[in-house]
Amino acid sequence: MHIPDGYLSPQTGGFFYLVMMPLWYSASRILKKTLKSKQVPYLAFSACFVFVIMMFNIPIPGGSTGHAVGGTLAAILLGPWAALVAITVALAVQALLFGDGGVTSLGANCFNMAFVLPFVGYFSYKVFGLGSKKDSMRRAAAAGIGAYLGIVASSLCAGIEFGVQPILYHTKTGQPLYCPYGLNIAVPVMLGEHLLFFGWAEAAVTFLVIRYLQKEDLNLIR
Repeated sequence: MHIPDGYLSPQTGGFFYLVMMPLWYSASRILKKTLKSKQVPYLAFSACFVFVIMMFNIPIPGGSTGHAVGGTLAAILLGPWAALVAITVALAVQALLFGDGGVTSLGANCFNMAFVLPFVGYFSYKVFGLGSKKDSMRRAAAAGIGAYLGIVASSLCAGIEFGVQPILYHTKTGQPLYCPYGLNIAVPVMLGEHLLFFGWAEAAVTFLVIRYLQKEDLNLIR
């Protein structure tokens, strides 16, 4: 799902940096007030876990890749704002040191995977798990459902970002300047891959980790 350089216009890349700046600022302020010292190692571990799981990329037609993220899991353990920070750090390291995802598109990648994914996943988890006990199967299933919905929502955003490029930015003869695939291709491809495969991988990882923590340490589950 990492968007590389050259597939989004500079205007689109700049727009998403502007969108993410207040979110990054809010996350830093909230974590400064709410993150306990004993949770700091878990935040670092979450960033490492997200980094590793996102390195297993499978190319998708259209210039992006598909993979599990672990964003909903991080949100369940530490809260969505902490997940935003952890995933942002992982994405920045991948872009700057490994060329996995572009620098100009880092804002868009963070919007999709560090903001949309954990927030949609976390609040879906809360809705589906409402009234359930922390150690119940329903709570673990809610985590899996939230993870699935979170990554699908994220992929939809990426598909739209790809798809609007040839509409907004093209030559006088209609030649696309950036991503060449319109909404009719980008959205179905991105959604299809995540609905059918990557969403299930994200759900399975999240469900299994939550089930493990239900037996080992319930205090880690929000």
